[in-house]
Amino acid sequence: MAYKQHLKDHFIEQRMFYNRSIVAIVFTLILFLILAFRLFFLQIMQYDYFATLSQNNRVSVQPIPPTRGLIYDRNGIILAENLPSYTLQITPEQTTDIDALLKDISALVNLRDIDIKKFKKEVQRKRRFEGIPLRFRLSDKEVAIVSVNLHRLPGVEIKAQLTRYYPYGKETAHIVGYVGRINEQELKSLPVTNYRGTNHTGKLGIEKSYEALLHGQVGHEKVETNVRGRILRVLERSNPVPGDDLYLNIDIKLQQVAIKAFENKRGALVAIDPANGQVLAMVSMPDYDANLFVNGIDTKSYNELNTSWERPLFNRTVLGSYPPGSTMKPFYALAGLELNVIQLDHSIFCPGYYQLKGKAHKYRDWKKWGHGKTDIKKSIVQSCDVFYYDLAVQMGIDKMHKYMSYFGFGQYTDIDIVGEHSGLMPSRKWKKRVRKQVWFPGETVIAGIGQGYVLVTPVQLALATATLANGGQHFQPQLVSSIQRKDDALPRQILPQLIHNINITRPENWLKIYESMQAVIHSRRGTARRLNKPDLRYKIAGKTGTAQVFSVAQDASYNEDELEERLKDHAIFMSFAPANNPKIAIAVIIENGGHGGAVAAPIAGQVIEAYLSQFSDAQLRSSIPPKTTVKTGLPSDIKKPSSNTHKEHSHG
Repeated sequence: MAYKQHLKDHFIEQRMFYNRSIVAIVFTLILFLILAFRLFFLQIMQYDYFATLSQNNRVSVQPIPPTRGLIYDRNGIILAENLPSYTLQITPEQTTDIDALLKDISALVNLRDIDIKKFKKEVQRKRRFEGIPLRFRLSDKEVAIVSVNLHRLPGVEIKAQLTRYYPYGKETAHIVGYVGRINEQELKSLPVTNYRGTNHTGKLGIEKSYEALLHGQVGHEKVETNVRGRILRVLERSNPVPGDDLYLNIDIKLQQVAIKAFENKRGALVAIDPANGQVLAMVSMPDYDANLFVNGIDTKSYNELNTSWERPLFNRTVLGSYPPGSTMKPFYALAGLELNVIQLDHSIFCPGYYQLKGKAHKYRDWKKWGHGKTDIKKSIVQSCDVFYYDLAVQMGIDKMHKYMSYFGFGQYTDIDIVGEHSGLMPSRKWKKRVRKQVWFPGETVIAGIGQGYVLVTPVQLALATATLANGGQHFQPQLVSSIQRKDDALPRQILPQLIHNINITRPENWLKIYESMQAVIHSRRGTARRLNKPDLRYKIAGKTGTAQVFSVAQDASYNEDELEERLKDHAIFMSFAPANNPKIAIAVIIENGGHGGAVAAPIAGQVIEAYLSQFSDAQLRSSIPPKTTVKTGLPSDIKKPSSNTHKEHSHG
């Protein structure tokens, strides 16, 4: 069989190969050009961008929180310190299922609902590559349990950190305050760059007022990490600046004496050095443990504190507003003398009641049958109400308001913790502005015995007493005495801050008040004579007060023993000692305590005795020094701490 032989056309095949080769080369060249352009674009045009991304894959900048400054009392006893502890934290970027991870962790260590809630809030607020604390203060056992399970807990780390601790958590809760975890509202006001890595900020008391000094300055470090986020080495470090240490004027031993003297009573005590305004003790009872709030208090414990009718969270020393009662009488008597409304020999007859001219209403004296003929000294010693009803009417409310403002009544004291109330010293103008009403003469009468609209805070009353004791020098009460920076050899003192001097028209007027207040303790008829012990090394000047909580009808009577406790009178006492050279001025208010001489005065007596025990007999016997010019203020390079935010108030 014959087959037809097909001959190849080499020319056509060669041309076809050539054409295909050209196409392949052009296509390859185009691909090469695209690749070259892409490489040029990535490596040349976007070099900086991708170099940064590459660097961030292995190098990260981490904040180093500063060590918070410590707080000491006047004798160097530590009141707020930083203790090392272990914290469990999670980096969200390193885990795919946070809820599952939290469930695994809760099977190993106890997680409170508040811990999980705060953690999830932080996840929303912080960047995902930042470590977020979940549990503070892990025990050694919990650290061991978590450590052996880290291989199945992606993103979990155990870090050693410092945690705030208050050795005198209850005794100083209302003074030092406490730190707590930063919330969203605080984050808006705090400087973000300086609080990177910081989880806590001051919430109350000194911790809040001096936050800027206590916190310090944040540091940073560049670290090299592996693909799992573990730190391999530190490339660069900028050390943080520790916070400043603070020394308070508070004497913690005296504070403990005062608290013990309260014997679980409700109320407040403030003790001040009249020579400079230094606050020696400041007690608000009942108290609470500040350590409960540092890392988040559980809901049950907080509700118990917050809903208690005794209000342990309420700082009575600066927030409590009370009728001062008869403790205002020495100030009113001095006002009457200095304003020439009455003279040193002024006296009236007290029949046991007072009536305004043309009015039938009787304003009763505490002594039903009256005090008879009563002069200034007797009115203070035996606390005659009728004398001050009459004096108030003679002065008028506006003169009373003006003169009492010299002693700080109805005004902020500007003590260096935030949130104080201003109390109230009423006037016609105040009532017209606030109540939209005219002032009635009967309101002047009851203001004359520290009732009605008149309200004071314990720190106000103590400061006014100190001003009276030192002859009219009105200082700002000061809790912090000095500031210690890490690079300073010695603490820098905060000098006394003199607000003003009260002008004395006649020194004998002041001496008359001093003499009368001494007789309150050292005379046979004095309302606080139980303080006059046989072995007393010094004289005490003081005044008792009893403030009614509810009104009693004109002809009504009541049995105090049958009253519900919350309806009983407040017991008040203010004093200074030694009377001839005051070294301590004190105000005590016992809520629903009854009579000031029986309840409040003994507490003040114990505190005075404890404080003056450090002085020799010669020091206690020395006479009152003359007024001197006082240098005042903070060191020039220290920023004034955050002050009270004083909104325009309605208190006259």
